[in-house]
Amino acid sequence: MSIFSRPVTMPSAASALPGRSSYSYPIPATHRVLGTALQAPYPAGYEVAYFGMGCFWGVERLFWQLPGIHTTAAGYQGGFTTYPNYEEVCTGRTGHAETVLVVFDPTKISYQDLLIKFWEEHDPTSGMRQGNDVGTQYRSTIYTTSTQQLELAQTSKLTYQNSLANSGLGEITTEIMAAPEFYFAEEYHQQYLDRVPNGYCGLKGTGVRCI
Repeated sequence: MSIFSRPVTMPSAASALPGRSSYSYPIPATHRVLGTALQAPYPAGYEVAYFGMGCFWGVERLFWQLPGIHTTAAGYQGGFTTYPNYEEVCTGRTGHAETVLVVFDPTKISYQDLLIKFWEEHDPTSGMRQGNDVGTQYRSTIYTTSTQQLELAQTSKLTYQNSLANSGLGEITTEIMAAPEFYFAEEYHQQYLDRVPNGYCGLKGTGVRCI
């Protein structure tokens, strides 16, 4: 992913790039690693969660390696432009964050477990950046798909904020809200670090445990 600076101010709906009515590229049918369907419908009883932690390449690998994960996918979320492509997102004029869809079996891994991974594996205090990746697309996000997920996310934020404060770190800037539309990223972004095992991964936590 790019180390070059992108806009750090969100566009307005009026100033955002115009969208389109459908994808301008094909979405792969299956996960390269897990062999499961990338798109819904998913098995009954499974839950869907969305996380943004900077560059989605490393984030997707982080989650697909966990037990109880059915499928993952890289995508764009939280902006104004409908069906954006990567080049448009990189301009900062769509408003989207790079996020990862996580479909999981709650009998094998809990949403709380996913939240712990989320908080500990990136810096949620850094605003519109993660490490060298600067821009609105790299902001920290938790997009929830149920009232219970929203409540757990908000509670875990308060808990982790206390841990960060005790370590002398700043305020969490993570955007937590009900999930907006998720747009699958292009095929070459899906399971990128399986395609390119030594490829770029910008994940770096603060070193503070989420307890």
